Amino acid sequence: MPALPWNAIDTVLLDMDGTLLDLHFDNHFWLHHLPQRYAEHHGISRALADAELLPLFREHAGTLNWYCTDFWSRELNLSIRDLKREVAHLIALRPDADTFISAIRDAGKQVVMITNAHRDSLSLKLERIELAPYFDRLISSHDYGFPKEDQQFWHALQQDCPFTAARSLFIDDSLPVLRSAAHFGVGHLLAVRQPDSQAGPKDTEEFAAVEDYRALLKGL
Repeated sequence: MPALPWNAIDTVLLDMDGTLLDLHFDNHFWLHHLPQRYAEHHGISRALADAELLPLFREHAGTLNWYCTDFWSRELNLSIRDLKREVAHLIALRPDADTFISAIRDAGKQVVMITNAHRDSLSLKLERIELAPYFDRLISSHDYGFPKEDQQFWHALQQDCPFTAARSLFIDDSLPVLRSAAHFGVGHLLAVRQPDSQAGPKDTEEFAAVEDYRALLKGL
């Protein structure tokens, strides 16, 4: 994990799920809780529920639909919002993430959350974890109609919330999203080594990765 050139960074763009918050909540919801509730609702076995859901998940991965609670509620005939509340106790901050964002805000950086999470999911998480006061803006990709994987998201962000891409740091746990940011010209990019506390570390390929938020503050 390299030392960051803080004197060359004016704006810090931060993902939410897997970056500031433990991805365990989301993985547990989509891979365990939702399939179980879907099986119960439709009177089928859990194995059959998985067989029906997994191809749907693969079909929509990386699109705005994948992140949209309204889409999945319609598609599955279930209230995704209500089901998420059933396991909301699993929503948790990653270690020292609050220390990090507090310090960079105090240092005078522009701090913006950019998440693919639907506004429903964002609201639920902000009820549990008080993140809003740390940020200048909280932006959902649904506001623009394009996920972060799409270049049109970045152009919309630039118009809505002006920033100098070359003098910005972006941290995200998704490699396709980081590649999209790199293509747009974001100058400083970091992945997350272990977005889900209950899973092992991941290979972040061409990207350096955050392992300790406190270590990133060196030289701030």
